[in-house]
Amino acid sequence: MDGNEVVLSIKDLHKSFRKGDGELVAIEDFNLDIMDGEFVCVLGPSGCGKTTLLRVIAGLEEPTSGKILLKNKEITGPGSDRGMVFQEFGLFPWRTVRKNIEFGLEIRKIPKEERKTISDRYIDLVGLKGFEMSHPDELSGGMKQRVGIARALANDPAILLMDEPFGALDAQTRNLMQKELLRIWSEMKKTVVFITHSVDEAVFVADRVVVMSARPGKIKSIFDVEWERPRDRGGVEFASLRKKILAELERETVSNR
Repeated sequence: MDGNEVVLSIKDLHKSFRKGDGELVAIEDFNLDIMDGEFVCVLGPSGCGKTTLLRVIAGLEEPTSGKILLKNKEITGPGSDRGMVFQEFGLFPWRTVRKNIEFGLEIRKIPKEERKTISDRYIDLVGLKGFEMSHPDELSGGMKQRVGIARALANDPAILLMDEPFGALDAQTRNLMQKELLRIWSEMKKTVVFITHSVDEAVFVADRVVVMSARPGKIKSIFDVEWERPRDRGGVEFASLRKKILAELERETVSNR
Protein backbone atom coordinates (compact mmCIF):
# COMPACT_ATOMS: atom_id res chain seq x y z
CA MET A 1 0.00 0.00 0.00
CA ASP A 2 1.09 3.55 -0.73
CA GLY A 3 -0.05 5.16 2.50
CA ASN A 4 -2.62 5.48 5.23
CA GLU A 5 -5.22 7.46 3.28
CA VAL A 6 -8.68 5.90 3.07
CA VAL A 7 -9.73 5.90 -0.59
CA LEU A 8 -13.01 3.97 -0.33
CA SER A 9 -15.26 3.96 2.72
CA ILE A 10 -18.35 1.73 2.86
CA LYS A 11 -20.64 2.83 5.69
CA ASP A 12 -23.60 0.82 7.03
CA LEU A 13 -24.41 -0.47 3.55
CA HIS A 14 -27.75 -2.22 3.15
CA LYS A 15 -29.04 -3.40 -0.23
CA SER A 16 -32.32 -5.20 -0.86
CA PHE A 17 -34.41 -6.02 -3.92
CA ARG A 18 -38.13 -6.41 -4.39
CA LYS A 19 -39.14 -10.06 -4.74
CA GLY A 20 -42.82 -10.75 -5.23
CA ASP A 21 -44.70 -9.21 -2.34
CA GLY A 22 -41.58 -9.02 -0.15
CA GLU A 23 -37.93 -8.16 -0.40
CA LEU A 24 -34.65 -10.01 -0.80
CA VAL A 25 -31.93 -8.64 1.44
CA ALA A 26 -28.64 -9.01 -0.42
CA ILE A 27 -26.27 -7.02 1.83
CA GLU A 28 -26.68 -5.61 5.32
CA ASP A 29 -24.55 -3.87 7.95
CA PHE A 30 -21.52 -3.80 5.66
CA ASN A 31 -18.69 -1.50 6.82
CA LEU A 32 -15.22 -1.41 5.30
CA ASP A 33 -12.43 1.12 4.71
CA ILE A 34 -10.00 0.47 1.86
CA MET A 35 -6.67 2.25 1.79
CA ASP A 36 -4.80 3.98 -1.01
CA GLY A 37 -3.03 1.43 -3.19
CA GLU A 38 -4.51 -1.55 -1.34
CA PHE A 39 -5.44 -4.78 -3.11
CA VAL A 40 -8.55 -6.23 -1.43
CA CYS A 41 -10.18 -9.53 -2.40
CA VAL A 42 -13.77 -10.33 -1.46
CA LEU A 43 -14.79 -13.98 -1.03
CA GLY A 44 -18.02 -15.59 0.07
CA PRO A 45 -20.57 -18.33 -0.62
CA SER A 46 -22.48 -18.19 -3.91
CA GLY A 47 -25.31 -15.68 -3.72
CA CYS A 48 -23.84 -13.77 -0.77
CA GLY A 49 -23.90 -10.42 -2.55
CA LYS A 50 -20.30 -10.06 -3.76
CA THR A 51 -21.20 -8.86 -7.23
CA THR A 52 -24.01 -6.69 -5.84
CA LEU A 53 -21.44 -5.03 -3.58
CA LEU A 54 -19.21 -4.28 -6.55
CA ARG A 55 -22.13 -2.93 -8.58
CA VAL A 56 -23.07 -0.55 -5.76
CA ILE A 57 -19.46 0.69 -5.58
CA ALA A 58 -19.52 1.12 -9.37
CA GLY A 59 -22.71 3.17 -9.10
CA LEU A 60 -24.70 0.66 -11.17
CA GLU A 61 -26.99 -0.07 -8.19
CA GLU A 62 -28.20 2.35 -5.51
CA PRO A 63 -27.84 1.47 -1.82
CA THR A 64 -31.12 0.85 -0.02
CA SER A 65 -29.49 2.60 2.93
CA GLY A 66 -25.99 3.56 4.00
CA LYS A 67 -23.45 5.16 1.70
CA ILE A 68 -20.13 4.69 -0.05
CA LEU A 69 -17.53 7.43 -0.19
CA LEU A 70 -14.76 7.55 -2.77
CA LYS A 71 -12.10 10.05 -1.72
CA ASN A 72 -14.64 11.53 0.72
CA LYS A 73 -17.22 12.07 -2.03
CA GLU A 74 -20.44 10.06 -1.92
CA ILE A 75 -21.00 7.74 -4.89
CA THR A 76 -24.36 8.49 -6.52
CA GLY A 77 -23.88 6.87 -9.94
CA PRO A 78 -21.31 5.59 -12.45
CA GLY A 79 -18.17 7.65 -13.02
CA SER A 80 -14.76 7.57 -14.69
CA ASP A 81 -13.16 7.57 -11.21
CA ARG A 82 -14.00 3.85 -11.08
CA GLY A 83 -12.73 1.34 -13.65
CA MET A 84 -14.66 -1.93 -14.04
CA VAL A 85 -13.32 -5.24 -15.35
CA PHE A 86 -15.88 -7.98 -15.99
CA GLN A 87 -15.59 -11.77 -16.11
CA GLU A 88 -17.18 -11.93 -19.56
CA PHE A 89 -14.66 -9.41 -21.01
CA GLY A 90 -17.37 -6.97 -22.21
CA LEU A 91 -15.42 -5.96 -25.32
CA PHE A 92 -17.05 -4.51 -28.43
CA PRO A 93 -16.49 -7.14 -31.15
CA TRP A 94 -16.52 -4.56 -33.97
CA ARG A 95 -13.79 -2.44 -32.39
CA THR A 96 -10.07 -3.14 -32.52
CA VAL A 97 -7.92 -3.56 -29.41
CA ARG A 98 -6.94 0.11 -29.61
CA LYS A 99 -10.51 1.29 -30.18
CA ASN A 100 -11.80 -0.82 -27.27
CA ILE A 101 -9.18 0.69 -24.97
CA GLU A 102 -10.00 4.21 -26.20
CA PHE A 103 -13.77 3.84 -25.79
CA GLY A 104 -14.03 5.66 -22.46
CA LEU A 105 -11.65 8.36 -23.71
CA GLU A 106 -13.91 8.94 -26.72
CA ILE A 107 -16.94 9.29 -24.44
CA ARG A 108 -15.00 11.93 -22.49
CA LYS A 109 -14.13 13.66 -25.79
CA ILE A 110 -10.37 13.36 -25.30
CA PRO A 111 -8.61 14.58 -28.50
CA LYS A 112 -7.54 11.89 -30.97
CA GLU A 113 -3.77 12.32 -30.58
CA GLU A 114 -4.03 12.26 -26.79
CA ARG A 115 -6.19 9.11 -27.00
CA LYS A 116 -3.50 7.43 -29.08
CA THR A 117 -0.78 8.42 -26.62
CA ILE A 118 -2.80 7.01 -23.72
CA SER A 119 -3.78 3.80 -25.52
CA ASP A 120 -0.18 3.24 -26.64
CA ARG A 121 0.89 3.42 -22.99
CA TYR A 122 -1.62 0.84 -21.81
CA ILE A 123 -1.20 -1.45 -24.82
CA ASP A 124 2.47 -1.63 -23.89
CA LEU A 125 1.72 -1.99 -20.16
CA VAL A 126 -0.55 -5.03 -20.62
CA GLY A 127 1.71 -6.70 -23.19
CA LEU A 128 -0.42 -6.28 -26.33
CA LYS A 129 2.05 -4.41 -28.51
CA GLY A 130 1.59 -5.66 -32.07
CA PHE A 131 -2.10 -6.48 -31.55
CA GLU A 132 -3.42 -2.91 -31.73
CA MET A 133 -5.49 -3.55 -34.87
CA SER A 134 -6.74 -7.01 -33.88
CA HIS A 135 -10.42 -7.62 -33.08
CA PRO A 136 -11.62 -9.56 -30.01
CA ASP A 137 -12.41 -12.72 -32.01
CA GLU A 138 -8.73 -12.88 -32.96
CA LEU A 139 -7.56 -12.90 -29.32
CA SER A 140 -7.22 -15.59 -26.65
CA GLY A 141 -9.20 -15.32 -23.40
CA GLY A 142 -6.18 -13.99 -21.53
CA MET A 143 -5.52 -11.36 -24.20
CA LYS A 144 -9.15 -10.24 -24.14
CA GLN A 145 -8.92 -9.71 -20.40
CA ARG A 146 -5.74 -7.69 -20.88
CA VAL A 147 -7.73 -5.42 -23.18
CA GLY A 148 -10.41 -5.13 -20.49
CA ILE A 149 -7.82 -4.17 -17.88
CA ALA A 150 -6.19 -1.63 -20.21
CA ARG A 151 -9.58 -0.10 -21.05
CA ALA A 152 -10.39 0.27 -17.35
CA LEU A 153 -7.01 1.84 -16.58
CA ALA A 154 -7.01 4.22 -19.55
CA ASN A 155 -9.38 6.59 -17.74
CA ASP A 156 -6.93 6.76 -14.81
CA PRO A 157 -9.56 5.75 -12.22
CA ALA A 158 -9.05 6.16 -8.49
CA ILE A 159 -10.05 2.53 -7.98
CA LEU A 160 -10.18 -0.63 -10.11
CA LEU A 161 -13.19 -2.92 -9.61
CA MET A 162 -12.77 -6.51 -10.82
CA ASP A 163 -15.66 -9.00 -10.88
CA GLU A 164 -14.12 -12.50 -11.11
CA PRO A 165 -12.02 -11.30 -14.05
CA PHE A 166 -10.22 -14.61 -14.54
CA GLY A 167 -13.13 -16.94 -13.76
CA ALA A 168 -13.67 -17.90 -17.42
CA LEU A 169 -10.01 -18.77 -18.06
CA ASP A 170 -8.33 -22.16 -17.86
CA ALA A 171 -6.17 -22.81 -14.80
CA GLN A 172 -2.82 -22.20 -16.51
CA THR A 173 -3.95 -18.92 -18.12
CA ARG A 174 -5.58 -17.86 -14.87
CA ASN A 175 -2.33 -18.28 -12.93
CA LEU A 176 -0.45 -16.35 -15.61
CA MET A 177 -3.00 -13.52 -15.55
CA GLN A 178 -2.78 -13.27 -11.75
CA LYS A 179 0.96 -12.68 -12.10
CA GLU A 180 0.41 -10.20 -14.92
CA LEU A 181 -2.18 -8.30 -12.89
CA LEU A 182 0.24 -8.02 -9.97
CA ARG A 183 2.94 -6.74 -12.34
CA ILE A 184 0.54 -4.09 -13.68
CA TRP A 185 -0.66 -3.23 -10.17
CA SER A 186 2.92 -2.83 -8.91
CA GLU A 187 3.56 -0.29 -11.69
CA MET A 188 0.26 1.59 -11.41
CA LYS A 189 -0.29 1.39 -7.63
CA LYS A 190 -4.05 1.49 -8.11
CA THR A 191 -6.48 0.59 -5.36
CA VAL A 192 -8.17 -2.71 -6.34
CA VAL A 193 -11.38 -4.41 -5.17
CA PHE A 194 -11.34 -7.92 -6.60
CA ILE A 195 -14.25 -10.39 -6.40
CA THR A 196 -13.33 -14.08 -6.60
CA HIS A 197 -14.55 -17.57 -5.72
CA SER A 198 -10.98 -18.86 -5.48
CA VAL A 199 -9.26 -18.87 -2.09
CA ASP A 200 -5.96 -19.69 -3.78
CA GLU A 201 -6.31 -16.65 -6.04
CA ALA A 202 -7.21 -14.38 -3.13
CA VAL A 203 -4.22 -15.42 -1.03
CA PHE A 204 -1.90 -15.07 -4.03
CA VAL A 205 -2.88 -11.51 -4.99
CA ALA A 206 -4.42 -9.71 -2.00
CA ASP A 207 -3.23 -7.48 0.82
CA ARG A 208 -6.46 -8.33 2.65
CA VAL A 209 -9.07 -11.04 2.09
CA VAL A 210 -12.61 -10.12 3.14
CA VAL A 211 -14.85 -13.15 3.75
CA MET A 212 -18.58 -12.49 3.48
CA SER A 213 -21.34 -14.42 5.19
CA ALA A 214 -24.12 -16.18 3.31
CA ARG A 215 -27.00 -13.93 2.27
CA PRO A 216 -27.65 -11.41 3.56
CA GLY A 217 -24.00 -10.62 3.00
CA LYS A 218 -22.07 -9.20 5.94
CA ILE A 219 -18.37 -9.21 6.71
CA LYS A 220 -17.67 -12.53 8.43
CA SER A 221 -13.94 -12.03 8.86
CA ILE A 222 -10.92 -10.27 7.38
CA PHE A 223 -7.52 -11.89 6.85
CA ASP A 224 -4.35 -9.84 6.39
CA VAL A 225 -1.82 -11.24 3.90
CA GLU A 226 1.42 -9.55 4.86
CA TRP A 227 4.06 -11.51 2.93
CA GLU A 228 6.07 -10.06 0.11
CA ARG A 229 5.17 -10.86 -3.48
CA PRO A 230 5.62 -13.03 -5.48
CA ARG A 231 4.13 -15.62 -3.14
CA ASP A 232 4.89 -19.32 -3.11
CA ARG A 233 1.67 -21.29 -3.58
CA GLY A 234 3.43 -24.38 -2.26
CA GLY A 235 4.76 -22.69 0.88
CA VAL A 236 3.71 -23.51 4.45
CA GLU A 237 2.38 -19.98 5.17
CA PHE A 238 0.32 -19.99 1.99
CA ALA A 239 -1.19 -23.40 2.74
CA SER A 240 -1.94 -22.46 6.35
CA LEU A 241 -3.83 -19.27 5.46
CA ARG A 242 -5.63 -20.98 2.60
CA LYS A 243 -6.81 -23.67 5.03
CA LYS A 244 -8.08 -21.08 7.54
CA ILE A 245 -10.07 -19.20 4.90
CA LEU A 246 -11.50 -22.41 3.45
CA ALA A 247 -12.59 -23.50 6.93
CA GLU A 248 -14.30 -20.14 7.48
CA LEU A 249 -16.16 -20.46 4.18
CA GLU A 250 -17.15 -24.05 4.94
CA ARG A 251 -18.53 -23.11 8.37
CA GLU A 252 -20.56 -20.33 6.79
CA THR A 253 -21.92 -22.60 4.07
CA VAL A 254 -22.83 -25.42 6.47
CA SER A 255 -24.45 -23.12 9.04
CA ASN A 256 -26.78 -21.65 6.40
CA ARG A 257 -28.06 -24.87 4.85
